[in-house]
Amino acid sequence: MDAELVGRLVEQARAAGLQLTGEGGLLQHLTKRVIEAALDGEITDHLGYEKHDPAGKDGGNSRNGVRAKTVLTDVGPVEITVPRDRDGSFEPQIVKKRQRRLTGVEDMVLSLSAKGLTTGEISAHLAEVYGADVSRQTISTITDKVMDGMAEWQNRPLDRVYPVVFLDAINVKIRDGKVANRPIYVALAVTVEGTRDILGLWAGDGGEGAKFWFQVCTELKNRGVEDVLMAVCDGLTGLPDAINTVWPQTVVQTCVVHLLRNSFKYAGRQHYDAIAKALKPVYTAPTEAAAEQRFLEFAEAWGEKYPAIVRLWTNAWAEFVPFLAFDAEIRKIVCSTNAIESVNARIRRAVRARGHFPNEQAALKCVYLAVMALDPTGTGRRRWTIRWKPALNAFDLAFEGRLSAGRN
Repeated sequence: MDAELVGRLVEQARAAGLQLTGEGGLLQHLTKRVIEAALDGEITDHLGYEKHDPAGKDGGNSRNGVRAKTVLTDVGPVEITVPRDRDGSFEPQIVKKRQRRLTGVEDMVLSLSAKGLTTGEISAHLAEVYGADVSRQTISTITDKVMDGMAEWQNRPLDRVYPVVFLDAINVKIRDGKVANRPIYVALAVTVEGTRDILGLWAGDGGEGAKFWFQVCTELKNRGVEDVLMAVCDGLTGLPDAINTVWPQTVVQTCVVHLLRNSFKYAGRQHYDAIAKALKPVYTAPTEAAAEQRFLEFAEAWGEKYPAIVRLWTNAWAEFVPFLAFDAEIRKIVCSTNAIESVNARIRRAVRARGHFPNEQAALKCVYLAVMALDPTGTGRRRWTIRWKPALNAFDLAFEGRLSAGRN
């Protein structure tokens, strides 16, 4: 747009006492003019002649006045006039028939919903910032549209091979007769190209269970996942067997972060730092034998005071030690699990803002919106690919070509 023209418009607005933003402001007037000019262009293309052109006189279909319509835009509600034709065949595209919101508003509603705002809070925000009166029902209708996309996303075909799949569950409060915790299961994979891919979301009907995870893994296999090199999960009883029933060659690795987090549940807060310092030599040991020696030292020092921590690590030992046999790059991703933790943090933030949900569908919608809003600029995707290259090379060597098979 010509800078000089814009400058003249702003100066004229100031001289007339017109505000730039807000109701009746310059931006609303410009939006009205631009939309109406586009609509005039559309009906001219539809009819094949310009306004007031003699070619349209007694030539069949012609213009038939206008109708008023208010649309909600990024700059607030704007009243526009929509041209009509005599036989009613004109179908405007920039503002379709029965459309009351331009795309930017719907994107705004979905973005606010992804951050955990309720329909009432979104309605109040739009009224306060944009002066727009948008009902809770309208906002709910906008967000409900994503469920169609979610069904397609949830059933999409998947890659043949994934180097790592992280399995975790997040508890949400659902009001079904009474408010109770229900798990939302999340499966996040790293692709052979080093990008992050959330494979699906599932709502459970009770506490987190290995039986449900078996159903999830079976569904993933039915959607095309033939091989998973390593599955990282918490220490849920029966989960390793469930995973290996679906993918017999998969190395099941207990998440070190989960082990540490669960250890602190049994300890007094004043001992957190000391216990963390004592456990670090265990999961950073160069070999399994060295890890066993370091763990015996930990048990001797803390076993009498916190026997539950010793029992926790002893029970999880078989699924804890596999990563000790791998390259340092593989160890790093298993120990940090930033892949799933960053996703869980975003989901928990959205869920916590809502408090509880009226039903399972509402909870899934909130989590899905939060997941879809994870990396809007693509910066995270590019950073991820760079970080994962060394680990993927290590996986290719450690698993003897199984990763390469996924690239073919």
